[in-house]
Amino acid sequence: MLKTISQSALPRDIPLRVLLGLSDPPGIDWGRIRALQFNGNQEHGLLKIVAAVVCALLTVQWGIGQVNLLLLALWLGGICTLYVYGHMLFRKQLAWQRKSISRSDMTMVYLTSLVAGLLWASGFLMFAFSTDLLVMIPVWVTIVCLMVGAAMLFSTMPLSSILFISTASAGLCVGWVYVGNIHLAVASLAIAVLLISACLKTGRSFIDRRVAEASLTEKSEVVSLLLKEFEDTGADWLWQTDTSRRITHASPRFAHALGKPPEEIEGKPFLQLVAGEAWESGNFSAALHELADKLKRRDSFSNMLVSVQINGENRWWELSASPKLDDNGIFHGFRGVGSDITEQRESADKISHLARFDTLTRLPNRLQLTDAVRKAMQASEQWSGRCGFMMIDLDRFKAVNDTLGHPVGDRLLARVSERLRSIMTENELCGRLGGDEFAVVVKDASDTSYMELLAKKIIDTLSRPYEVDQHTLYIGASVGTAIGPRDGRTVETLMRSADLALYRSKDQGGGAFTHYEPKLHVQAEERRVMEMALRKALESDELLLNYQPVVSADSGGVVGFEALLRWASPQFGNVSPAKFVPLAEEARLIVPIGEWVMRTACKEAMHWPSTVKVAVNVSADQLTEANFLSMVVSALEDSGLPPDRLEIEVTESIFMREGTGAAEVLDQIIALGINLSLDDFGTGYSSLGYLRKTRFTTIKVDRSFVQGAAKNAPESLAIIRAVVAMADALGMSTTAEGAETEEEVRMIKKLGCRKIQGYYFGRPMIAENARDLFGTFEAEPAEYGKRSA
Repeated sequence: MLKTISQSALPRDIPLRVLLGLSDPPGIDWGRIRALQFNGNQEHGLLKIVAAVVCALLTVQWGIGQVNLLLLALWLGGICTLYVYGHMLFRKQLAWQRKSISRSDMTMVYLTSLVAGLLWASGFLMFAFSTDLLVMIPVWVTIVCLMVGAAMLFSTMPLSSILFISTASAGLCVGWVYVGNIHLAVASLAIAVLLISACLKTGRSFIDRRVAEASLTEKSEVVSLLLKEFEDTGADWLWQTDTSRRITHASPRFAHALGKPPEEIEGKPFLQLVAGEAWESGNFSAALHELADKLKRRDSFSNMLVSVQINGENRWWELSASPKLDDNGIFHGFRGVGSDITEQRESADKISHLARFDTLTRLPNRLQLTDAVRKAMQASEQWSGRCGFMMIDLDRFKAVNDTLGHPVGDRLLARVSERLRSIMTENELCGRLGGDEFAVVVKDASDTSYMELLAKKIIDTLSRPYEVDQHTLYIGASVGTAIGPRDGRTVETLMRSADLALYRSKDQGGGAFTHYEPKLHVQAEERRVMEMALRKALESDELLLNYQPVVSADSGGVVGFEALLRWASPQFGNVSPAKFVPLAEEARLIVPIGEWVMRTACKEAMHWPSTVKVAVNVSADQLTEANFLSMVVSALEDSGLPPDRLEIEVTESIFMREGTGAAEVLDQIIALGINLSLDDFGTGYSSLGYLRKTRFTTIKVDRSFVQGAAKNAPESLAIIRAVVAMADALGMSTTAEGAETEEEVRMIKKLGCRKIQGYYFGRPMIAENARDLFGTFEAEPAEYGKRSA
């Protein structure tokens, strides 16, 4: 229905061609415009006939004795017949009450006007051909009056009036020219032009007026239709009050929303109906107070959310209303619309809760924590106080995820959140930032020792064992703290400061807390710049390999070299591996750098005797990379190095990533004939289990035990003896690292280690010096290499 009304809407500006009925542009129902023209023309239809007949009789009277009577009679008959026929035609069209008239229906109307103009023109020509000037003047005046009448009264159909005026004036001009009176001919023409112009203007004004009336009628129909559809099918309802704010004309849907029959709510105060029990107690909500003020001040309001009580149940309504005023501006009450949005409100509340709380731990999420930090900082600035922000990262949580799976990890996070929540007071708000990162907002941190005590309490609480799915889990926590506004005047800066402090705690090995210091930001910026330089180092040939010899404990001959990565940076100088290797792992550059090391070491080893091996350190990230094995095979093939001359060194930390398939990769490395060495044994998570599962070629004893043994420390001596005995029993070789003195070398040999590595035999050296070393230390014969393997 609405679509039909919209399509038949009338235009404000009527084109001239359409006004004359010469064209119908698409998109508008021009037939309605013609119907308005036709109906307006019919309003003066009877006057038109009377005027025409009277003027025709006067003309005949003036022509008696001057013009042929037969011609006068025929002319008068033609005039009467034409106008009566035209009137009957109009009455017939009107009786149909047509809302739209086509262009073809208007043809007969236009033809009637044309014939009428021709008849009056021929009448004047009869007088011009038969009479003198004195008789012609009154006939001319009569026809001019008819032309004026057509322009004034019948301009609703401009083309009809124009046809009549044009043909009649043409006859007048011809007649005056025939009798030689050019002035009156020109005057007739000028009158015709003026009348045609006036006819067009009057016709357009008439159509504009009728279009406005039709548009107003259509709008009223649309409003009525919308109100009916709104009340019948919509979820909303209408309501209205009188001057005393009491309900009048209660609609069925409004009554249904109140849970009462319409007759029961008729005449009751609107505010009483929506207030429920609060009406008696007077405990109005803020929204009800605002509604009462609006009604009292007679102000309009829109989309006002009001909590109402319907039959003891709390509901949410959305109300809009405006005052009813008559033409004199007198107030007659309110008329408005309302809807029950309880379900939408509850859904919005749920969405809002999900947006501000972590679904796993039910703690506030990053969004709410950020908002809490902002409020805490505003309060601190207002009262010249201090607030605090703590970032917490769980230690060894990734190992739980990798070994036991994410479901266990999720349940562990839930337990962590419970412990965190249990130690919070009204002064703190804890939440989860994401992953295994949590945070605490301290509203009042004026006492700096309070932050330290809270950090220790968090670490101690979170480090206690957890029982999850029959697993006893041990994790820890690292904490970074920052004080606002001292360590940051914006939310982002304060959180960044706490993050830098947390990074320092993690860098110290975890289980610690660190307060932010400005130098941490400097160090972070240095790491960022160094990371950018490290990304370019590989392409710029800034990386190089040094080689440290490994010798036989029995003969002192060189049996291999350990390839050690070095970085000679033009910007930072010689950067320690302890500094840039962790950075490469964080920046995910360790895989391409590790590949370069592997290929370079294999190529360099081809310059050594065939009995000398090369050892390459491989990180856990490299080992679990999908293309690691294919890269190693490619490096061996490209260099021509036999697999048994390559030794890959790994640390015990790789076994903490059992979910990544590291053990399977090690087995495949051994299957290729490549030697496998376990570095830094005894310093990490030492377990005989993975020594049983993975057949290493060599176990390397850490230099801390070597130094302790040289000082006759019982623990170090016992550990080295145990490692050597175990390696011999498992068919593995042992290498003692960090031998720097003759005494340490002697003790190593005494304890039974087969190979020695340390400054005593040589510091890490460039490739050329490593080649020259064979002139000083002879290469170990192949027999030893086979025996030690």
